Amino acid sequence: MSLQCGIVGLPNVGKSTLFNCLSNAKAQSANFPFCTIEPNVGVITVPDERLNKLVEMCNPRSIVPATVEIVDIAGLVKGASRGEGLGNKFLANIRETDAIIHVLRCFDDDNITHVDGSVDPVRDKEIIDAELQIKDLETVENRLAKTLKQAQTGGDKVAKMQVGVLQKLKEALEQGKPARSVTVDTPDEQKFLKELFLLTSKPVLYVCNVDEASAKDGNHYVDQVREAIKDEDALLLIVAAQTESEIAELETWEERQEFLEAAGLEESGISRLIKAAYNLLQLQTYFTAGPDEVRAWTFRRGMKAPQCAGIIHTDFEKGFIRAEVIKYDDYVTLGGENPVKDAGKMGVEGKEYVVQDGDIMHFRFNV
Repeated sequence: MSLQCGIVGLPNVGKSTLFNCLSNAKAQSANFPFCTIEPNVGVITVPDERLNKLVEMCNPRSIVPATVEIVDIAGLVKGASRGEGLGNKFLANIRETDAIIHVLRCFDDDNITHVDGSVDPVRDKEIIDAELQIKDLETVENRLAKTLKQAQTGGDKVAKMQVGVLQKLKEALEQGKPARSVTVDTPDEQKFLKELFLLTSKPVLYVCNVDEASAKDGNHYVDQVREAIKDEDALLLIVAAQTESEIAELETWEERQEFLEAAGLEESGISRLIKAAYNLLQLQTYFTAGPDEVRAWTFRRGMKAPQCAGIIHTDFEKGFIRAEVIKYDDYVTLGGENPVKDAGKMGVEGKEYVVQDGDIMHFRFNV
Protein backbone atom coordinates (compact mmCIF):
# COMPACT_ATOMS: atom_id res chain seq x y z
CA MET A 1 0.00 0.00 0.00
CA SER A 2 1.92 2.99 -1.31
CA LEU A 3 1.09 5.96 0.91
CA GLN A 4 3.59 8.67 1.75
CA CYS A 5 4.26 11.21 4.49
CA GLY A 6 6.22 14.25 3.36
CA ILE A 7 8.67 15.90 5.79
CA VAL A 8 8.46 19.68 5.30
CA GLY A 9 9.75 22.81 6.99
CA LEU A 10 11.89 25.87 6.50
CA PRO A 11 15.58 25.29 5.64
CA ASN A 12 17.86 24.20 8.52
CA VAL A 13 15.16 23.06 10.96
CA GLY A 14 16.38 19.45 11.09
CA LYS A 15 14.34 17.76 8.35
CA SER A 16 17.22 15.87 6.76
CA THR A 17 18.74 14.97 10.13
CA LEU A 18 15.42 13.35 11.05
CA PHE A 19 15.18 11.66 7.67
CA ASN A 20 18.69 10.23 8.04
CA CYS A 21 17.66 8.76 11.38
CA LEU A 22 14.52 7.31 9.84
CA SER A 23 16.02 5.71 6.81
CA ASN A 24 19.10 4.04 5.43
CA ALA A 25 18.82 6.50 2.55
CA LYS A 26 21.34 9.27 3.18
CA ALA A 27 19.86 12.67 2.55
CA GLN A 28 22.59 15.30 2.45
CA SER A 29 22.55 17.23 5.72
CA ALA A 30 24.40 20.55 5.62
CA ASN A 31 24.22 23.97 7.20
CA PHE A 32 22.82 25.84 4.21
CA PRO A 33 19.39 26.13 2.53
CA PHE A 34 18.21 23.74 -0.21
CA CYS A 35 20.75 21.01 0.50
CA THR A 36 17.93 18.60 -0.32
CA ILE A 37 17.08 19.40 -3.94
CA GLU A 38 15.27 16.22 -4.98
CA PRO A 39 12.84 14.56 -2.57
CA ASN A 40 14.47 11.60 -0.86
CA VAL A 41 12.19 8.63 -0.33
CA GLY A 42 12.76 6.15 2.46
CA VAL A 43 10.79 2.98 3.12
CA ILE A 44 10.70 2.80 6.91
CA THR A 45 9.98 -0.26 9.06
CA VAL A 46 7.17 0.35 11.57
CA PRO A 47 8.16 -0.75 15.10
CA ASP A 48 5.55 -3.19 16.44
CA GLU A 49 5.96 -5.27 19.60
CA ARG A 50 3.07 -7.48 18.47
CA LEU A 51 5.08 -8.64 15.46
CA ASN A 52 8.06 -9.41 17.71
CA LYS A 53 5.83 -11.49 20.01
CA LEU A 54 4.35 -13.47 17.10
CA VAL A 55 7.85 -14.17 15.78
CA GLU A 56 8.88 -15.40 19.21
CA MET A 57 5.88 -17.74 19.32
CA CYS A 58 5.99 -19.05 15.72
CA ASN A 59 9.76 -19.09 15.06
CA PRO A 60 9.08 -18.55 11.34
CA ARG A 61 11.48 -18.94 8.42
CA SER A 62 10.53 -15.45 7.15
CA ILE A 63 9.58 -12.18 8.87
CA VAL A 64 7.99 -9.24 7.01
CA PRO A 65 7.24 -6.06 9.04
CA ALA A 66 4.89 -3.23 8.07
CA THR A 67 6.46 -0.23 6.36
CA VAL A 68 5.65 3.41 5.65
CA GLU A 69 7.17 5.73 3.03
CA ILE A 70 8.71 9.00 4.19
CA VAL A 71 9.71 11.73 1.72
CA ASP A 72 12.24 14.43 2.62
CA ILE A 73 11.19 17.53 0.65
CA ALA A 74 13.38 20.58 -0.06
CA GLY A 75 13.07 23.49 2.39
CA LEU A 76 10.49 26.15 1.61
CA VAL A 77 10.93 29.90 1.94
CA LYS A 78 8.53 32.84 2.05
CA GLY A 79 7.17 33.52 -1.43
CA ALA A 80 7.17 29.86 -2.52
CA SER A 81 3.62 30.22 -3.87
CA ARG A 82 5.03 32.82 -6.29
CA GLY A 83 7.95 30.59 -7.25
CA GLU A 84 10.55 31.94 -4.79
CA GLY A 85 13.41 29.61 -3.87
CA LEU A 86 12.40 26.08 -4.83
CA GLY A 87 8.74 26.97 -4.35
CA ASN A 88 7.14 25.38 -7.41
CA LYS A 89 9.10 22.15 -6.96
CA PHE A 90 8.26 22.11 -3.24
CA LEU A 91 4.55 22.57 -3.89
CA ALA A 92 4.52 19.89 -6.58
CA ASN A 93 6.32 17.41 -4.31
CA ILE A 94 4.07 18.05 -1.33
CA ARG A 95 0.94 17.68 -3.48
CA GLU A 96 1.95 14.09 -4.22
CA THR A 97 2.12 13.07 -0.54
CA ASP A 98 -0.82 11.83 1.54
CA ALA A 99 0.10 13.50 4.85
CA ILE A 100 2.54 16.12 6.14
CA ILE A 101 5.17 15.92 8.87
CA HIS A 102 5.92 19.59 9.57
CA VAL A 103 9.26 20.02 11.37
CA LEU A 104 9.66 23.15 13.49
CA ARG A 105 12.92 24.35 15.01
CA CYS A 106 12.44 24.62 18.77
CA PHE A 107 16.06 24.94 19.91
CA ASP A 108 18.73 27.65 20.15
CA ASP A 109 22.12 27.10 18.51
CA ASP A 110 24.31 29.97 17.32
CA ASN A 111 26.23 27.56 15.08
CA ILE A 112 23.19 26.73 12.95
CA THR A 113 21.88 29.63 10.92
CA HIS A 114 18.17 30.33 10.63
CA VAL A 115 16.89 31.48 7.25
CA ASP A 116 14.96 34.33 8.95
CA GLY A 117 17.66 35.21 11.48
CA SER A 118 15.97 34.11 14.70
CA VAL A 119 14.23 31.11 16.27
CA ASP A 120 10.44 31.46 16.22
CA PRO A 121 8.60 28.20 15.48
CA VAL A 122 5.14 29.81 15.35
CA ARG A 123 6.34 32.33 12.76
CA ASP A 124 7.97 29.49 10.79
CA LYS A 125 4.74 27.50 10.90
CA GLU A 126 2.74 30.48 9.72
CA ILE A 127 5.12 31.08 6.79
CA ILE A 128 4.56 27.59 5.42
CA ASP A 129 0.84 27.64 6.27
CA ALA A 130 0.46 30.93 4.38
CA GLU A 131 2.24 29.64 1.27
CA LEU A 132 0.12 26.50 1.16
CA GLN A 133 -3.07 28.47 1.81
CA ILE A 134 -2.26 30.97 -0.97
CA LYS A 135 -1.80 28.13 -3.44
CA ASP A 136 -5.03 26.45 -2.29
CA LEU A 137 -6.95 29.73 -2.52
CA GLU A 138 -5.74 30.11 -6.10
CA THR A 139 -6.99 26.57 -6.87
CA VAL A 140 -10.37 27.18 -5.18
CA GLU A 141 -10.97 30.56 -6.85
CA ASN A 142 -10.20 29.18 -10.31
CA ARG A 143 -12.52 26.22 -9.78
CA LEU A 144 -15.24 28.43 -8.27
CA ALA A 145 -15.28 30.78 -11.29
CA LYS A 146 -15.92 27.85 -13.65
CA THR A 147 -18.42 26.07 -11.39
CA LEU A 148 -20.50 29.21 -10.73
CA LYS A 149 -21.23 29.52 -14.44
CA GLN A 150 -22.42 25.91 -14.60
CA ALA A 151 -24.62 26.35 -11.53
CA GLN A 152 -26.19 29.62 -12.78
CA THR A 153 -26.77 28.78 -16.43
CA GLY A 154 -27.66 25.10 -16.38
CA GLY A 155 -29.31 24.69 -12.99
CA ASP A 156 -26.90 21.82 -12.39
CA LYS A 157 -27.53 20.34 -8.91
CA VAL A 158 -24.04 18.88 -8.72
CA ALA A 159 -22.51 22.24 -9.66
CA LYS A 160 -24.60 23.95 -6.95
CA MET A 161 -23.31 21.48 -4.36
CA GLN A 162 -19.75 22.10 -5.51
CA VAL A 163 -20.21 25.87 -5.34
CA GLY A 164 -21.33 25.53 -1.71
CA VAL A 165 -18.21 23.56 -0.81
CA LEU A 166 -15.91 25.91 -2.72
CA GLN A 167 -17.40 28.98 -1.04
CA LYS A 168 -16.83 27.41 2.39
CA LEU A 169 -13.22 26.68 1.43
CA LYS A 170 -12.66 30.19 0.06
CA GLU A 171 -13.97 31.77 3.27
CA ALA A 172 -11.77 29.58 5.47
CA LEU A 173 -8.61 30.12 3.40
CA GLU A 174 -9.15 33.89 3.30
CA GLN A 175 -9.31 33.80 7.10
CA GLY A 176 -5.95 32.00 7.24
CA LYS A 177 -7.48 28.61 8.11
CA PRO A 178 -6.49 25.33 6.41
CA ALA A 179 -8.90 23.42 4.16
CA ARG A 180 -8.99 20.58 6.71
CA SER A 181 -10.84 22.93 9.08
CA VAL A 182 -13.85 22.95 6.71
CA THR A 183 -16.54 20.41 7.53
CA VAL A 184 -18.85 18.99 4.86
CA ASP A 185 -21.88 16.81 5.49
CA THR A 186 -22.80 14.53 2.60
CA PRO A 187 -20.71 11.77 0.97
CA ASP A 188 -20.86 13.68 -2.35
CA GLU A 189 -19.44 16.80 -0.70
CA GLN A 190 -16.71 14.75 0.99
CA LYS A 191 -15.81 13.10 -2.31
CA PHE A 192 -15.63 16.46 -4.11
CA LEU A 193 -13.46 17.98 -1.37
CA LYS A 194 -11.05 15.04 -1.65
CA GLU A 195 -10.90 15.38 -5.46
CA LEU A 196 -9.64 18.97 -5.15
CA PHE A 197 -6.29 17.66 -3.76
CA LEU A 198 -5.79 20.79 -1.67
CA LEU A 199 -2.45 21.11 0.10
CA THR A 200 -3.97 22.24 3.41
CA SER A 201 -6.53 19.42 3.47
CA LYS A 202 -3.80 16.86 4.22
CA PRO A 203 -3.48 15.59 7.81
CA VAL A 204 -0.55 17.18 9.68
CA LEU A 205 1.85 16.09 12.41
CA TYR A 206 3.91 18.94 13.87
CA VAL A 207 7.33 17.74 15.03
CA CYS A 208 9.02 20.10 17.48
CA ASN A 209 12.77 19.57 17.05
CA VAL A 210 14.32 20.35 20.44
CA ASP A 211 17.70 20.09 22.18
CA GLU A 212 18.58 17.04 24.28
CA ALA A 213 17.62 18.68 27.59
CA SER A 214 14.08 19.30 26.27
CA ALA A 215 13.55 15.85 24.70
CA LYS A 216 11.28 14.58 27.46
CA ASP A 217 9.12 17.54 28.46
CA GLY A 218 9.65 20.14 25.72
CA ASN A 219 10.38 23.84 26.30
CA HIS A 220 8.84 27.29 25.90
CA TYR A 221 9.05 27.02 22.10
CA VAL A 222 7.01 23.80 22.21
CA ASP A 223 4.46 25.50 24.47
CA GLN A 224 4.11 28.26 21.87
CA VAL A 225 3.49 25.74 19.09
CA ARG A 226 0.98 23.80 21.21
CA GLU A 227 -0.96 27.01 21.82
CA ALA A 228 -0.82 27.96 18.13
CA ILE A 229 -2.30 24.65 16.92
CA LYS A 230 -4.88 24.09 19.67
CA ASP A 231 -7.79 24.74 17.26
CA GLU A 232 -6.33 22.66 14.43
CA ASP A 233 -7.08 19.03 13.76
CA ALA A 234 -3.38 18.19 14.04
CA LEU A 235 -0.94 16.20 16.19
CA LEU A 236 2.23 17.34 17.98
CA LEU A 237 5.36 15.31 18.74
CA ILE A 238 8.57 16.32 20.54
CA VAL A 239 11.82 14.93 19.07
CA ALA A 240 15.49 15.83 19.62
CA ALA A 241 16.81 15.11 16.10
CA GLN A 242 20.50 15.53 16.96
CA THR A 243 20.14 13.19 19.94
CA GLU A 244 18.31 10.68 17.74
CA SER A 245 21.19 10.78 15.25
CA GLU A 246 23.61 9.94 18.08
CA ILE A 247 21.38 7.04 19.17
CA ALA A 248 21.27 5.75 15.58
CA GLU A 249 25.08 5.54 15.52
CA LEU A 250 25.19 3.18 18.51
CA GLU A 251 25.82 -0.38 17.40
CA THR A 252 23.71 -2.47 19.77
CA TRP A 253 20.13 -2.37 21.03
CA GLU A 254 21.42 -2.48 24.62
CA GLU A 255 23.54 0.64 24.07
CA ARG A 256 20.57 2.49 22.61
CA GLN A 257 18.36 1.51 25.54
CA GLU A 258 20.99 2.72 28.01
CA PHE A 259 21.17 6.05 26.17
CA LEU A 260 17.37 6.41 26.28
CA GLU A 261 17.20 5.56 29.98
CA ALA A 262 19.90 8.11 30.75
CA ALA A 263 17.82 10.72 28.93
CA GLY A 264 14.69 9.67 30.84
CA LEU A 265 12.94 8.36 27.70
CA GLU A 266 11.02 5.09 27.40
CA GLU A 267 11.10 4.98 23.60
CA SER A 268 13.16 6.72 20.94
CA GLY A 269 11.65 9.75 19.25
CA ILE A 270 12.16 8.08 15.89
CA SER A 271 10.03 5.08 16.89
CA ARG A 272 7.31 7.42 18.11
CA LEU A 273 7.57 9.44 14.90
CA ILE A 274 7.22 6.37 12.65
CA LYS A 275 4.19 5.15 14.60
CA ALA A 276 2.64 8.63 14.49
CA ALA A 277 3.22 8.82 10.71
CA TYR A 278 1.55 5.42 10.29
CA ASN A 279 -1.46 6.60 12.29
CA LEU A 280 -1.52 9.93 10.46
CA LEU A 281 -2.06 8.03 7.22
CA GLN A 282 -4.93 6.15 8.94
CA LEU A 283 -3.05 2.90 8.52
CA GLN A 284 -3.49 -0.20 10.66
CA THR A 285 -1.99 -3.69 10.69
CA TYR A 286 -3.32 -7.21 10.47
CA PHE A 287 -1.11 -10.28 10.68
CA THR A 288 -0.66 -13.66 9.09
CA ALA A 289 1.28 -16.03 11.32
CA GLY A 290 2.72 -19.52 10.97
CA PRO A 291 5.97 -21.50 10.77
CA ASP A 292 6.67 -20.36 7.20
CA GLU A 293 6.14 -16.64 7.71
CA VAL A 294 4.97 -14.01 10.18
CA ARG A 295 3.91 -10.93 8.26
CA ALA A 296 2.39 -7.55 9.08
CA TRP A 297 -0.05 -6.38 6.39
CA THR A 298 -0.89 -2.69 6.13
CA PHE A 299 -4.49 -1.61 5.48
CA ARG A 300 -6.51 1.58 5.66
CA ARG A 301 -8.64 1.97 8.77
CA GLY A 302 -12.23 0.92 8.03
CA MET A 303 -11.46 -1.57 5.26
CA LYS A 304 -13.56 -4.73 5.09
CA ALA A 305 -12.33 -8.31 4.94
CA PRO A 306 -12.43 -8.78 1.12
CA GLN A 307 -10.44 -5.57 0.55
CA CYS A 308 -7.84 -6.65 3.10
CA ALA A 309 -7.66 -10.07 1.45
CA GLY A 310 -6.96 -8.30 -1.85
CA ILE A 311 -3.85 -6.72 -0.34
CA ILE A 312 -2.29 -10.20 -0.30
CA HIS A 313 -3.49 -11.04 -3.82
CA THR A 314 -6.28 -9.77 -6.06
CA ASP A 315 -7.59 -13.35 -6.41
CA PHE A 316 -8.21 -13.43 -2.66
CA GLU A 317 -10.63 -10.51 -3.02
CA LYS A 318 -12.30 -11.74 -6.21
CA GLY A 319 -13.00 -15.21 -4.83
CA PHE A 320 -13.48 -14.24 -1.18
CA ILE A 321 -15.54 -16.78 0.80
CA ARG A 322 -14.82 -15.95 4.44
CA ALA A 323 -12.17 -14.74 6.86
CA GLU A 324 -11.03 -16.71 9.87
CA VAL A 325 -10.09 -14.17 12.54
CA ILE A 326 -8.15 -14.54 15.78
CA LYS A 327 -7.75 -11.58 18.11
CA TYR A 328 -4.11 -10.89 18.95
CA ASP A 329 -4.69 -11.02 22.72
CA ASP A 330 -6.40 -14.42 22.43
CA TYR A 331 -3.56 -15.75 20.27
CA VAL A 332 -0.93 -14.70 22.82
CA THR A 333 -2.88 -15.58 25.97
CA LEU A 334 -3.98 -19.04 24.79
CA GLY A 335 -0.69 -19.90 23.08
CA GLY A 336 -1.33 -20.03 19.35
CA GLU A 337 -3.84 -20.91 16.63
CA ASN A 338 -4.81 -24.45 17.70
CA PRO A 339 -5.50 -23.59 21.36
CA VAL A 340 -7.62 -20.64 20.18
CA LYS A 341 -9.66 -22.97 17.94
CA ASP A 342 -10.05 -25.48 20.78
CA ALA A 343 -11.34 -22.70 23.02
CA GLY A 344 -13.88 -21.67 20.37
CA LYS A 345 -12.33 -18.21 20.14
CA MET A 346 -11.70 -18.10 16.38
CA GLY A 347 -14.24 -15.94 14.54
CA VAL A 348 -15.59 -16.74 11.08
CA GLU A 349 -16.44 -13.49 9.31
CA GLY A 350 -18.09 -12.57 6.02
CA LYS A 351 -17.81 -9.79 3.46
CA GLU A 352 -19.08 -7.04 5.77
CA TYR A 353 -16.54 -7.62 8.54
CA VAL A 354 -14.47 -4.48 9.24
CA VAL A 355 -10.94 -5.67 9.96
CA GLN A 356 -9.51 -4.48 13.28
CA ASP A 357 -5.97 -3.46 14.10
CA GLY A 358 -4.03 -6.50 15.33
CA ASP A 359 -6.34 -9.15 13.86
CA ILE A 360 -4.62 -12.40 12.88
CA MET A 361 -6.26 -13.41 9.61
CA HIS A 362 -6.66 -16.45 7.39
CA PHE A 363 -8.68 -15.99 4.19
CA ARG A 364 -10.71 -18.66 2.43
CA PHE A 365 -11.28 -18.02 -1.27
CA ASN A 366 -12.17 -19.76 -4.52
CA VAL A 367 -11.36 -18.48 -8.01
